[in-house]
Amino acid sequence: MILKNQILHQKSSKAIVMDVFFNKTKKPKPLVIFCHGYKGFKDWGSWNLVAEAFKQANLFFVKFNFSHNGGTIENPIDFPDLDAFAENNYTRELDDLESVLNFFLSKKNSYKEEIDTKNVTVIGHSRGGGISILKASEDSRITKLITWASVCDFAKRTATIGDLDQWKKAGVKYVLNGRTKQNMPLNYQFYENFKANEARLDIKASVKKLNIPYLIIHAKDDASVKYNEAESLHLWNKNSELFSVENANHVFNSKHPWEGIGLPEALQLVVNKSISFLK
Repeated sequence: MILKNQILHQKSSKAIVMDVFFNKTKKPKPLVIFCHGYKGFKDWGSWNLVAEAFKQANLFFVKFNFSHNGGTIENPIDFPDLDAFAENNYTRELDDLESVLNFFLSKKNSYKEEIDTKNVTVIGHSRGGGISILKASEDSRITKLITWASVCDFAKRTATIGDLDQWKKAGVKYVLNGRTKQNMPLNYQFYENFKANEARLDIKASVKKLNIPYLIIHAKDDASVKYNEAESLHLWNKNSELFSVENANHVFNSKHPWEGIGLPEALQLVVNKSISFLK
């Protein structure tokens, strides 16, 4: 069963758009929630084929758009709502992930017969990896963690985004999206939110606290998030497993749009390793 563009309304924020992939068996299956990265979205590239693979492995797979990723309910692909994008931040994404967890682990939702609420994995790609780490360290309902090409430090990214004085003065700065050619705004609230929540957003401290199975997957040739970030994550948690992928980039040789018949070989390897870890 594949349910696309399901709407999860939130009281204090914009709605979340989700896709749900599972085999309808009325038997509980492990829940897997996938978090996209910066300038990402749930329908990017070959993420639908990834979801199909997890479904075929009899896992209950959910992917979603963070509420302020720039997509809308009407158009969840790409970034028609740049005003929302400008108001995104790390704690908002943590809140969104919390909302998704709450929904699928609720006894009231219509999927309850299909989900093993004691077997919950979060997978995060890139910035979504950092968000997944933080949430796994503070939410005991998450029983396994997998990161794909994850960042290891939000501070060095947040504090070095150009000229802070100019950003504060203007109230906004812009990041070019090389694919869509949009100048994507980032309001100064992003930096203020980070500074106000710096302790909570410490990935290193969060990784050290993890006491659940943790799989780190990273491409050796990743030019966007260097492989040494994966090595740092692994170093900070001796019980983690580090799996390296040769001859692959930050998105494991996928791209958007993806026009291949199947997954690229590198991403297929990532999916196979992840499913094996969960089984």
